[in-house]
Amino acid sequence: MTRPEVTWAQRSSSSDAERNYLYVNIKAPDVDRKEATLKITPTNVTFAGDSKKGVRYEISLDLYAEIDPENSKVNHSDREVELILRKKELKEEYWPRLLKATEKQHYLKTDFDKWVDEDEQDEAAEDDYANNFGGFEGLGGGEGGLGNIDFSKLGAGLEGMGGAAGDAPGAEGESDDEEMPELEEAGEPAKSSKVQEVS
Repeated sequence: MTRPEVTWAQRSSSSDAERNYLYVNIKAPDVDRKEATLKITPTNVTFAGDSKKGVRYEISLDLYAEIDPENSKVNHSDREVELILRKKELKEEYWPRLLKATEKQHYLKTDFDKWVDEDEQDEAAEDDYANNFGGFEGLGGGEGGLGNIDFSKLGAGLEGMGGAAGDAPGAEGESDDEEMPELEEAGEPAKSSKVQEVS
């Protein structure tokens, strides 16, 4: 049995349940969704599954406080199980930790790619990670997906942008480059001062 790595981050709100959640990612590569067991209760998340390479992953997370399983979301990909767990209590303050236990757990890490400091969360972009879970239906996991992103429009507006920064519109005639002085002729090497050892 192998305990998978778990990463997490959170958001909080005292007034908006949609912005009051935990991101939890269970890193269990090559575990088929049909072969995995995931149970989410108000105080616990339990996952178990066998990878295609024969590795058995198991983990049980006793949470710091209660969540709302009915309004939580799941995406099971080939590499991990991504969860958005809705916190039950609307509160502006962050949870001090993910788990009820106060001891450091070697498998649990903060997901700094998703973490936003408590006092900066209102300034965080609205189109963040949680909004990309649009295709999931509750705990069933749905078919996954990327939140109906139209990849054909990703490059729109970039036409005419050349490869070099100087080709960008408005960059004409703006040069901070100064003339570089000529290199000195290669003559005799400069004399170096010798370091004397003091005994």
